[in-house]
Amino acid sequence: MSLSDALSPSGLHERGERLILASKSAARRAMLEGAGVPFSVQVADVDEEAVKATHDPADAAGLALELARVKALAVSRHDADAWVLGADQTLAFDGGLVSKAKSPGDARTQLTAMRGKTHQLHSGAALARNGQVVWSGVDTVDLRMRNFSDAFLDAYLMAEGEGVLACVGSYRLEGMGAQLFEAVEGDYFTVLGLPLWPVLEELRRAGVLRS
Repeated sequence: MSLSDALSPSGLHERGERLILASKSAARRAMLEGAGVPFSVQVADVDEEAVKATHDPADAAGLALELARVKALAVSRHDADAWVLGADQTLAFDGGLVSKAKSPGDARTQLTAMRGKTHQLHSGAALARNGQVVWSGVDTVDLRMRNFSDAFLDAYLMAEGEGVLACVGSYRLEGMGAQLFEAVEGDYFTVLGLPLWPVLEELRRAGVLRS
């Protein structure tokens, strides 16, 4: 049987090849679904704070990569036959890491500090199988916030509500958060939380998707 004969119309192998996304992110699910990638979701049981505690906070890109690897491995160890995609994102600003806001007041403080300045988003991804990482990569985007008014910030926080607590940096670029910015340099998918083009290439190289 040739490789093309072994593939389903959707692009996945019919001989038991499965892809698991080890992330609860709705944005990552939407990206894979939009790209026509069949997958299931199994959220990784990982102590992210413990990983962060042992990592250099100045290496935000490395942390995103390490968290992605840890998540992929956590699921792969329990489902050795599946391909597992782990992913994570970190935000670097002013020499440190910015975490998800814990309250609307915390979100206001974060956004006020980043107003008129540039920060970086690092999106890491890792592909694992049989308890081993077979590929990992990270991509970075520079985002410059505009000098928005306090009145706009009030309106933004009211419109977004508790949703700002679900996103690092307290914004979603695919939502009203787009109005916070004046320039973005880099890949849009990376902003959303996944370096999609490299991931798709690795899925093809691994034989998970049709080449």
